[in-house]
Parts: sequence; C-alpha cells; structure tokens
Amino acid sequence: MQNIMLKPKYFLYARKSTEDDDHQIMSIEAQLFELREYARRENVVILQEFTEAKSAKKPGREKFNEMMTLIEKNDGVGILAWHPDRLARNSVDGGRVIYLVDTEKIVSLRFPTFWFEPTPQGKFMLQVAFGQSKYYSDNLVENINRGIRQKLRRGEWLTLAPFGYVNNPKTRTIEPHPTKSKIVARAFEEFAKGTHTLKSLSEFLAELGIETRHRTPLAKASVHRMLTNRAYLGFVAHKGEYFDGRFEPILSLATFKAVQEILKRKAKPRKSKQRHNFPFTGLLTCAECGSAITAQFAHGNGGTYRYYRCTRKKGSCAQKYLREDLLVSQLMARLQSVALCAEWTEKMLKQVEAWEKEQVHSSQTFVQNLETEQSEVSAKLDKLISTYIDGDVPKESYLAKKEELMMRKLALTNQKEDFGRMGKNWIEPLRSWILDIQKAEKLSQGDSFGEIKAFVQKVGTNHQLSDKSVSFSFNAPWDFLAQFLASRASGRGEHSDLSPAKKLKSFEVCVFTVWLELILSRTAERNQTKEASPPPLAGTRHPAKKFSLHF
Repeated sequence: MQNIMLKPKYFLYARKSTEDDDHQIMSIEAQLFELREYARRENVVILQEFTEAKSAKKPGREKFNEMMTLIEKNDGVGILAWHPDRLARNSVDGGRVIYLVDTEKIVSLRFPTFWFEPTPQGKFMLQVAFGQSKYYSDNLVENINRGIRQKLRRGEWLTLAPFGYVNNPKTRTIEPHPTKSKIVARAFEEFAKGTHTLKSLSEFLAELGIETRHRTPLAKASVHRMLTNRAYLGFVAHKGEYFDGRFEPILSLATFKAVQEILKRKAKPRKSKQRHNFPFTGLLTCAECGSAITAQFAHGNGGTYRYYRCTRKKGSCAQKYLREDLLVSQLMARLQSVALCAEWTEKMLKQVEAWEKEQVHSSQTFVQNLETEQSEVSAKLDKLISTYIDGDVPKESYLAKKEELMMRKLALTNQKEDFGRMGKNWIEPLRSWILDIQKAEKLSQGDSFGEIKAFVQKVGTNHQLSDKSVSFSFNAPWDFLAQFLASRASGRGEHSDLSPAKKLKSFEVCVFTVWLELILSRTAERNQTKEASPPPLAGTRHPAKKFSLHF
C-alpha cells in the first residue's frame, strides 16, 4: 500500500506540429487515446493534461512552459508523452527537461514508444533522442530550402498559381489561364486609365464574374495585392527577393509601371469637400503674378455664370475675370490652329499604313546593341550575387540593386520584342499623333470641356491667362503643325484661327510631305530608333518622286 502512495503523478502532454485546425486534426486525439489507454494499463495516475498545436523547433510554447513551471514548483512528478520529440525539437527545451531530471524535479518520463529511466544511461539515451529530433527538423528544413533554391534557379513557381495562372504539374510551373489571364490584363488596362479606384475596379471585376466565394466583390486589399503582383511580369518572389521565372508573363512592363504610378499617386488622397464643376481649374496660371487661376459662380442677367480669375495668393494683381464661354472659345480657336480635316487625316493614315507594310524588320545593329546591353546587365547581376554571397554587400543594398537590374533586364527584353514588331517603334507614335489631330478637329467643334482641358494640357505648355486672353505654347510636333498651317494661311491672306488646313490646295502637297518627313525624323529620334525610321524620301528638293501624299 505504501509503494502505491509513493508512485509519482504524471502530467500528460500531447502536441501536434501545425496550428492549422484542419491539418493533422486527428493527431492530438490519437495521442490522447493512446496515452490514456497506456496510463490505464500501467496504472499511471494523470494529474493534468496539456495539449497544444505548435511547432517545437523553437522555444516559446505556452502550454509546455506552463507545464514546466508547475513541475518546477512541485517535487516528484513525471511526464507522460507519446515520444521525446513531442516534448522538444530544440536544444533549449530539451536541455530544460534534462536539467529538471538531474535536479529530480522530474522523477519519471514515460513514453509508449521509448524506454527511459533516470540513470546515467537513460539520460544519455534521452539526450540522443532529443538530438535526433533536432537533427531531423534541421535536416528537413535544409532539404526543403535546397529544393526551393533549385526551383528558383529553374524559374519554377513555388506555390499555388496566382489568379490569372494555372499550375501545370507536368512542367512544374504555371501557365496563363485561357480566360482569367485576359481578365487580369483587362483590369490593369482599365486601372491604367486613371479613372478607377480600388473599389470601382473590384466592381468591374465582379461584372466579369470575379467575386469572393460569398458572391461579393473582392476587397480593396485583394485588388491592391493583384495590381502589385510582379508574377504577372514573369517574376518569382521568395522572401522579399525576385527571381526570373520561365513562365509566360501576362503584362507588359509599361502597363505595370503605369498602374504602379497611379497607385502611388492615390496612396494618400487628399480629403476635400464636394467640389464644384469647374472644368478648367488647374489648367492656367496668371501671367502677371504667377498665381493659379481659380473659378467661381456669379449671378446676373437672369442666370448663373462661371468665371475664372487669379487667386492673388502671391500678392495684388490687376487681372480681371474671364467668363467661361469666352475661355472655351479661345481654347477652341487654338485647337483649330492644329486641326486638319478628316479627308487629310484619312489620307495621312493610309500613307502610314503603306510605310508600315514596306518597313523592313529590325536593324541588326540595333538588335546587337540591345543584346550587348542585356549581356552586360546579366553580368552585373551575376557579379552582384557573387558579392552578396561573399558578404561584401548588405542585404538591403543587394535587394534594391538586384531589383533595379532585373527591371532593366525586363525593359530591354520588352524593347527588343517591341522592336521586332514591324516598324512600331516609330509607326505607332506617328499613327497616334495623326489620330490626335483628328481629335483636335472634333474637340474644336464640340462641348466636352473635360476632354478639351486634357487635350490642351497634352499638346501645350506654359498655359497662362493675361488681360482676358489665354495663351500657351505648343509642344513638338504640334508647334511644327501650327507654324506650317499658319504660314500657309498667312501666305494666302487668310486668318490663322479658322482651321487653315481646310483651305490648302493640292499643289501644297509636296511642301507638306517634306514637313511630314521632318515630323517622322523627330519622332524616330525621340524613340532612339533611327535604324527603324521610314524609308527616306528621294531628296528633299523633289520629295514626291518616291513618296507622295496623293490628296
């Protein structure tokens, strides 16, 4: 009877390695069943049970620490667990258990699958068991990390494919989804226009069928995460570092950068009251004092009118008010000075199409220069990685410089691909400019004030208001167009504000062709693609011998 009373009481401890409620959920239940059955067979008295779902690779388990604290306050207690690796997989917790065994705070350790007794041999075997558990964890981590590094070197995706992609188990990477990838590209294009917020874009995606599992639009955080995901550029992210992937990107670098600029601009929006509809505020500055031009309502003559005036924030100013309809008429007159009729623009577009068909493929020299720069960037990237491995570069500087080099490498790749598309390095800007000329003609006769303001900001600079008169300078190549049309109109004694292009006759075609060649060369210079410029005309003195615009 006395021997029974001297038997120690035990704390039962059961643990599983994951904190996920759905993963390994039966592990603790199975341990509890086996341990209770073992205690019944061996006549072991259980004082208290402790269960937790947490990894033992690092110290800091709450239930384990609570149990060890109770053991330290009591004498002659034991621990009942399934295996020593349930108690510890790190040297701190393992050493703590062994120390309490040495001080006889723990007088017994019982394991259904492991033998132990508090003798030198038993303590040695316990240390071996703890060491083996730690070795298993460390070796498992190292094997996993080695596999991840190998996947990154091969450009394989590591986890579940992001939205817009689908996992391919055969190639062990991801591929663009036939429909969802197009939705992602469409979402980026819409947001790049600058008219969407995160909420409106989530509603736009909901209209395309992209919703949560509860049939509601995506949260703003989810939309923001999608818009900043560089996987759509063909990158693989791992621990804050980006690697080249061997899967097809969904987006172009230009579209992605445009979206990032808009996100950056909208990151801290100003809180303002409800604004009035003054379409031309923010366009002009006062020519006298340099202050901004603001707007206000005024009542008179039986109606309400909108006036624009100087804010006078930089001091006194003698400039007077200008009514909005007079401001609009002046802006329209300026747009007419660079407007061409539809007949001219259509023939210009046909000539561009003819050049596009005759344009030879990319210049070998230009391609070689791109490939040389690509090789240099790759060499710099390899050198940077070697320097970082040697410990000569801090991690923060390494990550920043690596991202810069990878973005430059991607930009060169995109530039090379764009160059391979027949003549688009100069054809597309020229076509876009001619379409803008068509737009100028429409706006000069319309009443879309918002579009007029945006167009004037695009084609002009230094917009000022002085003595109730609007003035601004045209950007290139609009300044060439305005000067040419004005000179032709003044040479014929016509007023330059009445769309002089409508009054040009067919004998002026040769002069206009020379001017168009000048525009093309300026466009080619700005895009740094001189090799891809259109076929030169057969001498500027007789330009119509090889190409002519047949008006």
